[in-house]
Amino acid sequence: MANWITDLVDPKSRQWEEFYRNRWQHDRVVRSTHGVNCTGGCSWNIFVKDGIITWELQATDYPLLEDKIPPYEPRGCQRGISASWYVYSPLRVKYPYMRGTLYNLWKKAKKNTSNLLEAWKSIVEDPSNRRLYQESRGKGGFKRVSWDEALEVIAVSTLYTIRKYGPDRIFGFSPIPAMSYLSYGGGSRFLQLLGGVNLSFYDWYCDLPNSFPETWGEQTDVCESADWYNSRFVVSMGANLGMTRTPDVHFISEAKHVGAKFVCIAPDFSMAAKFSDWWIPIEAGTDHAMWCAVNHVILKEYYVDRKVDYFSDYLKKYTDTPFLIELIEDGDTFRPGQFLRANRLSTYKEIENGDWKLLVYDEESMELKVPVGTLGFRYAEKDKGKWNLKLEDSEGKTIDPLLTLLDKHDEIIMVEFPDYENSGKINRSVPAKKVKTDTGEVYVTTSLDLMFAHFGVQRDGMIGDYPSSYDEDIPYTPAWQEKFTKIGRDTVIKFAREFASNAENTEGRSMVITGAGVNHWYYNSLVYRGPITALILTGCVGKNGGGLNHYVGQEKLTLMTPWLSVAMALDWVGPPRLQQTPIWHYMHSDQYRYEGEFTEYASVPGYTKYGKGHVADHIARAVRNGWMPFYPQFNKSPIEIIEEANKAGKTTDEEIKAYVAKQINEGKIKLSVEDPDAPENWPRVFFIWRGNALMSSAKGHEFFLRHYLGTTDNAIKEERAKDFIKDINYRPDAPIGKMDLVVDINFRMDTSALYSDIVLPTAMWYEKNDLNTTDMHSFVHPLGEAVPPSWESKPDWEIFKSFAKKISELAKEYLPGSVKDIVTKPLSHDSPDELSQPTFQDWKYDGIEYI
Repeated sequence: MANWITDLVDPKSRQWEEFYRNRWQHDRVVRSTHGVNCTGGCSWNIFVKDGIITWELQATDYPLLEDKIPPYEPRGCQRGISASWYVYSPLRVKYPYMRGTLYNLWKKAKKNTSNLLEAWKSIVEDPSNRRLYQESRGKGGFKRVSWDEALEVIAVSTLYTIRKYGPDRIFGFSPIPAMSYLSYGGGSRFLQLLGGVNLSFYDWYCDLPNSFPETWGEQTDVCESADWYNSRFVVSMGANLGMTRTPDVHFISEAKHVGAKFVCIAPDFSMAAKFSDWWIPIEAGTDHAMWCAVNHVILKEYYVDRKVDYFSDYLKKYTDTPFLIELIEDGDTFRPGQFLRANRLSTYKEIENGDWKLLVYDEESMELKVPVGTLGFRYAEKDKGKWNLKLEDSEGKTIDPLLTLLDKHDEIIMVEFPDYENSGKINRSVPAKKVKTDTGEVYVTTSLDLMFAHFGVQRDGMIGDYPSSYDEDIPYTPAWQEKFTKIGRDTVIKFAREFASNAENTEGRSMVITGAGVNHWYYNSLVYRGPITALILTGCVGKNGGGLNHYVGQEKLTLMTPWLSVAMALDWVGPPRLQQTPIWHYMHSDQYRYEGEFTEYASVPGYTKYGKGHVADHIARAVRNGWMPFYPQFNKSPIEIIEEANKAGKTTDEEIKAYVAKQINEGKIKLSVEDPDAPENWPRVFFIWRGNALMSSAKGHEFFLRHYLGTTDNAIKEERAKDFIKDINYRPDAPIGKMDLVVDINFRMDTSALYSDIVLPTAMWYEKNDLNTTDMHSFVHPLGEAVPPSWESKPDWEIFKSFAKKISELAKEYLPGSVKDIVTKPLSHDSPDELSQPTFQDWKYDGIEYI
C-alpha cells in the first residue's frame, strides 16, 4: 500500500511500471506451435521464466511467399495465445490413473496367482468381475498409480488378447497426424509392430467431404489461404472465416481491398456475414437447391444463349463432360447408364485396360477416340507415360473432344430422370448417336448433354419436361429453389451471373470456401457437388484464386513419404493394418442393429438395384469381395491360422494364401464382419491418444457406452435390423461391454479420459518436440520443448516406447515360443527402442535463432 501511496504523491518516480516490466520478463524464447486440429498451424514464440511458461506471442518472421501476395503474418488467435493455460490447468492430467474397481480387482487377482496372464484372465473371463469394472466407467473413482503399475496392466491385457484372440483385436485411434507427426507416429508405429490396427482419422466425425473423393478421387487437396488473395469472387458457404479461420481471414480483407467481392451464404448473421459484401440468408441445409438453380442459369446463359470459349476449352481438357454415356432402354424411355468402355468397340477390342478407358467423339473427324489420362492409362504397362491431360488419343494424335451432340446426333432420345422432390420421374430428351458395340447397337450421348437435361436447360429441338423460363416451378429453376431456400429467384440469378461472369473475365478466379457446417447434413456430398459443378462449368478448379476449398483439419502431411516409413513401421513390417473408422464403429458398436432397410430413409425413385437392403449386409459383401478391409479379419487369430497352415505343410506365402482361401470357401474360417457380435470377433483393447474418440469422434455416443464400454447409457432406440439382415449372423442378444481395456493418453480430463480404464499423462505441445503442417500454409513448424514435461507426463513417443519395452519383457516370460517371437522381435527391434524423442537444438528460422 505504501508503494501505491508513494506513486500517488510522487508520480514522476513511475514505480508502478515495475509491476508490468516484471510481468514480461523471461529467460528464453522457444519456437513452438500447437499440436491441435484447428487447421491454423501458427508459429508461436513461447516465453519461459524460471522454468515456467509465462506467455506466448505470435511469430512475425514468416518468409514472404510471393512478392505479389501479402505476408502470412500476423498469424494467431485468442485460442492460441491462451494455450499455455493447458499446461497448468486444473484439468491437467498430472499422473497415471487407473479405474479404482479395476485396480482393486487386479491387486486381488495377483495375490491369487503369480502368473499375470492368469490373473488378467480371472478378471475379464469372470462375468461378475468384468461387469464390476465396466459399469464403473465414466463414474469417477480413479486411483493414482505409478507408471509401472499402469504399464503392467496394459502389457498383460495386450499379451492376453494376442494369445487368446490375436493381435488384430487391438485397436488405436488418434486424429489427424499432421498436427503432431511424431506423437501420432509413436502410437501408430507401436500398433503396427505389434500387429494391431490403426483406425482412420478423418471421417467418422463428419469432417470428410465425400464429394471430394467422389469427384476427384482424392480427399481434400485445397489451396492455402494466401491464394484467397488471388480470387476476385469469394463465396463462404458453411464456413465462418472470422471465427474459425482467424489467422487467415486477413487474406479476404486484403483481397477485398484490391477488388474482390465476398459473398456469405449462411442462415445466421454470423461474423462472416457481417464481414461480407453480400449476405444470402439461406434456409439451413438447402444450399444444394440454390446451387442447382445457379447451375441452371450458368448452363442456360453461358453455354446455350452464348458460347464462352474459355469455359468450353476448360471442359474439353480437364473434365469428363465430353465422355460418352450409354443410354439404356427402359420401357418407353431410356435411362442413363455407365460411361461407354473402349474395349466394347471392335476398333479398341484389344486395347490395354480397356474396361478403364473411355470414349469421346473427335469434333473434326467425328470418329470415336480414346483420350489419354483416364484410369486405364494410370496402370498401363504398354501405354506408359500417357496418364496426362493432353488433348491426344491413345495413338498420340491430337483430338478436339466434342462436348455436345446437339448438331451432330442420329436421334432425339427421351431419357428418364428421378424427381426427388415428388418421388416421381421427369422425362427430358437428349441428342444421341448409335454406336456398334460387342452387344449390338447402343445409343450414347455426352455427359454434358445429360447435364443440360438433368438441370432442365432446354435447347433447340429438345422436348419433354423442360421449363419455359426461370419463373416456372420445375426442377431446377430459380423459381423452383425458392420453396426450399427461402431465397428469391432474382437473388439466385444475380448471384449466378456475377459468379460466372467473374470466372469468364478472370479465367477461373471464382472461389467457394466451405467448412464442416454443411458437411453434417445427411446429403452433404450433394451440398458440395452443387458448387463443384458450378466451379467446373466456369473453369475455376485448379486455378489460382478459384476452386472449392474445404477446411476442417490439418490433414495435409507435407512430409508424407518419410513419415509413412516411421509411422507405419514400413522399415520393419508391412503392409500396415488400417481400418476405416465409420465402418468399424457402425458394426462393432452395434449401431447396425438399430437401423432398418436402407430405402426407408434414402429411397431413390425407380432405382432400387443398389439402394436397398441393410447397410450391414452391403458392408459384409464389400469385405468378402476384397473392396475394403475389416478387422478383426477372421473368427480365428491370424497367428493360429498360420500355425494351422504350417502344420498342414504350407510354408510359403502363396501356399498359405491358398490354404486360407480354401478354408474360407469350406466355411472353416469365417470373416469376422459376418458375425460381429461373436465374442471371438470383438475389439478387446482400445488405445486413444491426441483426441476424444469417445465423444467428439463418436457419432452414436450412447451406443458406444452400451456396447463398447458396458456402462450406464441413455440409448432409447429399439433394435430394428432383425427382419432386414440377410448376410450376417444376427445374434438375438446384443453384447454389452465388448472392450476389455480402454487406455487414454491425454493431458486433460476429457470425455474419453473419464470413460477409460487407464489414463496416462502426456506432454502438452510446449513440453515436447514434434512437427506440424497444415493445408493453410506451406511451412513446416516445430513444436519445440519450451519446458520439460510437467508432473509425471511424458511425450507420446516415449509412452509408446515404454509399452513396447514392457510388453517385450513380459512376452519372453509368458508367451509360447512361436507367439513370443512374433511379438518380441518387432517390438525389441532397434528402431522402436533406439529412436528417441527428437530434439531441435539451435533452431534457426529466417535468420533468427531460438534455443
